[in-house]
Amino acid sequence: MDIDHQTVVAFAKSWGLFYLIGMSIIVLIYALWPANRKRFDAAKYSILESDDRPEAE
Repeated sequence: MDIDHQTVVAFAKSWGLFYLIGMSIIVLIYALWPANRKRFDAAKYSILESDDRPEAE
């Protein structure tokens, strides 16, 4: 099977949108999954830890 540029463009136009929607749904489910809450809360507050200060000169 010879895959040329027109074949790739046709595939991207017909199935690319569904692929992106599917990947977005998977990422959204991963981000909102209850088991991941602790990990994301730790990442959210990690920037505010007391050891994150500029170095004194």
